Amino acid sequence: MNIEETKKITLSLIDTFNQASQVALDLRKVGLINEIKSDNTPVSNGDIEVNKILTNKIQEITPNIPIVSEESTNHKDDINLRNFWLIDPIDGTREYINNRDEFTLNAALILDKKPTIGIIAAPAKERIFYSYGMSNSYELIDAHEISLIDKKKDYEEVTAVSYSNELKPEIIEIHKKNKITSFQKMKSSLKFCVIAAGEFDMYVAEPRACEWDIAAGHAILEHAGGKITDFDGDEIIYGKPEFKNLSLILKNKNIL
Repeated sequence: MNIEETKKITLSLIDTFNQASQVALDLRKVGLINEIKSDNTPVSNGDIEVNKILTNKIQEITPNIPIVSEESTNHKDDINLRNFWLIDPIDGTREYINNRDEFTLNAALILDKKPTIGIIAAPAKERIFYSYGMSNSYELIDAHEISLIDKKKDYEEVTAVSYSNELKPEIIEIHKKNKITSFQKMKSSLKFCVIAAGEFDMYVAEPRACEWDIAAGHAILEHAGGKITDFDGDEIIYGKPEFKNLSLILKNKNIL
């Protein structure tokens, strides 16, 4: 798939993400119906409706590419997937159901086990990011496409985002090695977007969550000149058993 094809697919999904974002906000406004899944994580009718909107449109655009979604059982038992979509309809469901604003909608196209397209919307923050190839990573602001590869850092310190306010010793050590001066707790894949946009420099995480939580953000950050590896410096690939994540180190282009 060439750059023109990935661009066409990506741009054809922006309106769908905006529609799904509004549905997510509208459902939350009238009151969500929440359940606890077998893995003890929450799910709401908002997650399910957003999943339907995104998967239906993606299936229409790319009918021959399998879709793996957090909120569906389809293709989760497939082995040796190389080309497929990864969808997390709402990442940060707890934030979503508790009326916080850091939840996101996510879709990534994986080709040859690597993220090629990434789209992330943060409805409550009115932000949407997308990418479809190296140096083609953007935030859409007031209908204007802002290139993330061109955004300059406007602060001197080296800052990080973190999943928790309580850092484990291994993460503290990595922060020290990279001269991190401060960190801020942040939920969902929004972490990838703010690093890609040069608002923070780094994120470090031990193995947790699943591939659909990170794939879209991986594409957006990497296409904005950043880098993502595991703690050993190895490349992150997709389609691993049970779609489980390895450790992660995210860096934006400013500290590479």
